[in-house]
Amino acid sequence: MPNFLPVNEQLDLLQKGAAEIIRLEELRARLEKSRQTGTPLRVKAGFDPTAPDLHLGHTVLMRKLKHFQDLGHQVIFLVGDYTSLIGDPTGRNVTRKPLTREQINANAKTYTDQVFRILDRDKTEVRFNSEWLGKLSFEEIIRLAAKFTVSQMLERAEFHARFQNEQPISLHELLYPLAQGYDSVALRCDVELGGTDQKFNLIAGRELQRDYGQPPQIVLMTPIIEGLDGVQKMSKSLNNAIGIHEPPQEMYGKLMSISDEIMWRYWTLLTDRRQSEIDQMQADVAAGRLHPMEAKKKLARTIVGGFHGADAAQQADENWAKQFQQKSDDLEGLEEVQIKAAHFWSGSDMRGRVAKLVTLAGLSESVAEADRKLREGAVKIEGEVIKQSHIVMKPGAKATLRVGKRVKLVHIYFPAPGDRVTIDMPQKRGIYEVVSAQYGTDATVRFITPDGPTITESVPPGLLTPVQVSE
Repeated sequence: MPNFLPVNEQLDLLQKGAAEIIRLEELRARLEKSRQTGTPLRVKAGFDPTAPDLHLGHTVLMRKLKHFQDLGHQVIFLVGDYTSLIGDPTGRNVTRKPLTREQINANAKTYTDQVFRILDRDKTEVRFNSEWLGKLSFEEIIRLAAKFTVSQMLERAEFHARFQNEQPISLHELLYPLAQGYDSVALRCDVELGGTDQKFNLIAGRELQRDYGQPPQIVLMTPIIEGLDGVQKMSKSLNNAIGIHEPPQEMYGKLMSISDEIMWRYWTLLTDRRQSEIDQMQADVAAGRLHPMEAKKKLARTIVGGFHGADAAQQADENWAKQFQQKSDDLEGLEEVQIKAAHFWSGSDMRGRVAKLVTLAGLSESVAEADRKLREGAVKIEGEVIKQSHIVMKPGAKATLRVGKRVKLVHIYFPAPGDRVTIDMPQKRGIYEVVSAQYGTDATVRFITPDGPTITESVPPGLLTPVQVSE
C-alpha cells in the first residue's frame, strides 16, 4: 500500500503556484481519504496538440502533474486529439486553428515524447479523448447538451459581452466546453488541472460528474505564464517562448534575458523548489544578500539541468560567462553589474560596507565569505588592494571590483529626477518617471501613459530599476 505524506506536507507542494483551487477543503478531504485507504488520486491535465513542440508555458501544468506524481498519485496526460479536430470555436485565436488528423497524430507523437522529460514514463497514463468522444452517438451528444442551459453558457464573461452586444455565438462554441468536461467523466478523475482561462470548462467537468453519479473533481488552476517579453503569454506564435527541445546554450541564454520581476514567477511556476525556498531567495535579493544576476543564473541552471542534465547546464553557464563576463580589467570586456545604492549605502554619506558590495556584485556567496576575502587581501577596487571595511561610492560611480581571479565592473545607481524606471513589484508594472528621490525616504515617481505622466506613487528607492540598464 502506498505510503503517502501527511496532507499538510502534500498541500505545501500542491498549492505552490496555484491561482485557484475549487475547493481546497475538498482536496484536503480527498487527500486524507487517499492516505487512509492507500488509494492514489486520479489527476489529469489535457493538452490539445495544436503545435508540434512544447515550450515552457506548457510545462506549468505538467510540472504540477509531476508534483502529484512525486507524491504517489496517478497522473493522466490527456491528449485532446478529438477536440483538436475542431480547433478554436471562435476563430479569433490564430494559435488554435483546426488541424488534420495527420497533423494531430504527428503533434501528439511529439508531445508524448517530450512530456517524459518532466513526468515519469512508467508512472504516467497517456490517453486520447477520441477514445470516448469519437464514439458518442448523436443522441448521446444531445443528452450531454441537455445537462446545461443556454443561460448557464452565457454566464461566461466572453459570451455574455458578445450576447449583450448582439454578436453571434455559434452552437459549436456552446458545445465545446461540454466535450472537454466529458473527459473527466470518462476518466473518473479526482482532480483536474488547467489554466485560469479554462475555468468554465473545468467546472463543467465537475457538474457533469455529479450528473453521472460521480464525486465532482477538484479543480486546480495555474496562472498563464508570461513569455520572454514579460507582457504577453508565452507562445510560439508570438516569438516569446522557450522550447523544451531547444539546445542547452540557447535555452540558458533566453532565460538570462528575462526581467528580474518575471524571474520570480519562473522560479515558482517552472521549478520544483518549495515556495518557502523561493521566498527566502527573494528576501535575500531585496536585502542585498544575493545579487539578482546570481539568482537568475541559478534559475537558468535549474531549468536547463532539468531538461538536459546538470553537466549540460554547467557547461551552458560557463559558456555564457565566457561570452559575457571577461576575466580581465579591460573595461570594454567586463560584465557591468548595477548595484543599487539604496542596497549598498549604510547612511546618507554614501559610504557602504565593502563586503556587501562584493556580495551584491555576485563575487561571493555571503557577506561573511566576502569579509574573509577582504581580510585575506583578495579584494581589489580599481587595481588597489582594499583593507578598509567601508568605502564611499557616489551615484553613477563605476569601478572594477576583483575578488581573486574574478572581476566585474560595478556601477552604483541611485534614482535621479527624470530617470525612466520600473518598480520591482508584481502589481506595479509599467514604466515610471522619477520626480524626486532622496536616501532614507521614499522616492516619488509618476506612471508614464500615452498621454503623459498621470499617476504618482511613493516607492522605496531600492525598488526602482532604470529601464536602460540590462542586468
